[in-house]
Amino acid sequence: MNGRRRGALLSAAVASITAGVMALGAAPANAAAGGSGPYPADYETSATLANHTIYRPQTLPSERLPVFVWGNGGCAANGTGQINFLREISSHGFLVIASGAPNGSGSTTSAMLTQSIDWAVAENSRQGGKYYGKLDVTKIAVGGWSCGGLEAYAVSDDPRITTTLIFSSGLLNDADDYQLRRLTRPIAYFIGGPSDIAYPNAMDDWGKLPAGLPAFMGNLNVGHGGTYDQVNGGEFGRVAVLWLKWRLQGDTAAGTAFAGPDCGLCHSQWQVQQKNLTLGGDTPTTPPPGDGNAGCSAAYAVQDQWSGGFVAAVTVTAGSGGINGWRVSLGLPGGASISSLWNGVAGGTTGTVVVTNQSYNGRLAAGQSTTFGFQGTGNGGGTAVTCTPS
Repeated sequence: MNGRRRGALLSAAVASITAGVMALGAAPANAAAGGSGPYPADYETSATLANHTIYRPQTLPSERLPVFVWGNGGCAANGTGQINFLREISSHGFLVIASGAPNGSGSTTSAMLTQSIDWAVAENSRQGGKYYGKLDVTKIAVGGWSCGGLEAYAVSDDPRITTTLIFSSGLLNDADDYQLRRLTRPIAYFIGGPSDIAYPNAMDDWGKLPAGLPAFMGNLNVGHGGTYDQVNGGEFGRVAVLWLKWRLQGDTAAGTAFAGPDCGLCHSQWQVQQKNLTLGGDTPTTPPPGDGNAGCSAAYAVQDQWSGGFVAAVTVTAGSGGINGWRVSLGLPGGASISSLWNGVAGGTTGTVVVTNQSYNGRLAAGQSTTFGFQGTGNGGGTAVTCTPS
C-alpha cells in the first residue's frame, strides 16, 4: 500500500480517537466489580513510575503475575481511558501497566512502555516491596490500540517481550516496515473489520510478516472504537484475556480459541486468519534469517564527550557461523538521546534503542566486523549493548 495513504488513514484515526478516548476515560460504562476473573482487580499508581497506571489483583495470588504493558488509543496519557478492558485482563492474574496517569492528560510515547517493563522487572527484584518475587518477568506482553498500537510495534523487539498485541492499528508508512521484519515472537491483531479506519494498514502489515512467525488476525465488525468501554471490555476484552492466558500463562485450552482450522473464534462472529499457530509452543516453524549457530557480539565505545553531547561507535562482530543481518539494542542512560546515526537504522532516539543493519553491512562472514556510529546529547557513558542476528 502507498505509504502516504497509509499514513493519512491512521493519522485521521489518531486525531479522531483522542477526543473519544478522553470521553470514555472520564465516564466508562459500569463494569463488574474488579472484572470477571478470579482475582478482582483495581488500579493504583507508584511514586517510582510517574505518569503510569498500574492494574493489579486486589489480593495478589500465590502464582506469579505475568506482565502486560499497554499503549492507549490516541496515544492519550490517560491510564484509565480503557479501564474496563484493562481491569478485566488484570482480574485473570496479570499485572497490567498503562501509560499515563489515572484520568491524565497529554500524550504518551513508546518509551513509556519500556519504562513500564523496566519498573516491573525492578520491583520484582526489590526486597521488601509488595511485588518482590510476585511477578513473572520472563512473560511480558506489549499491546496498544490505534496510536498506542504504533507504540507497541516500536518496542516489540525488546528481548524481554514474549508476545505483541495490535488493536485497530497498522504502520503508517512503508518506511517503517523494518519493524515488521524484526519481529520474532508471536503477534496477534484484533481489528474492527473493514469499517475500521486502521483495517487497510493492519492487513498490509499482515501480508508483510516474516515467514514462520506465529500470528493471528481477527476482525470483528465493530469499527475503530472497539469494545473497550463495554462491561469488562466487551469482546475485545474476552479475546485479549484468552491470548494472554495462552501466551503468558501456558493455558493451551485458551489457545484453542486461536489455533487450528477448528479454532474457537473460527466459528464465531470473528473473521479469522492464522499463520504458523500450534498449541505445542511459541517457536516459529521457520526460524528467522540469521538464527541458528550464527550469533554476534557488539562493543560500544565513546569516541568524544563534551558538555551536553557525545559521539559513540559500536562494532558488530559475527560469530563462528556468520550472519545475514544484525540487530543491536542500545540501553541509553537517562537524559541521553540520539540526534544522528550512520551505517545503521535506528528504531528510536531515547531509552532502549534498537539499531538494525543497512542493506550493505548486514551480511558478515565468521569473525568479520562492521561499525556504526551516532552523535547524541547528554552523557554517553554507561550505555549497555547487545547483539542478535536478524
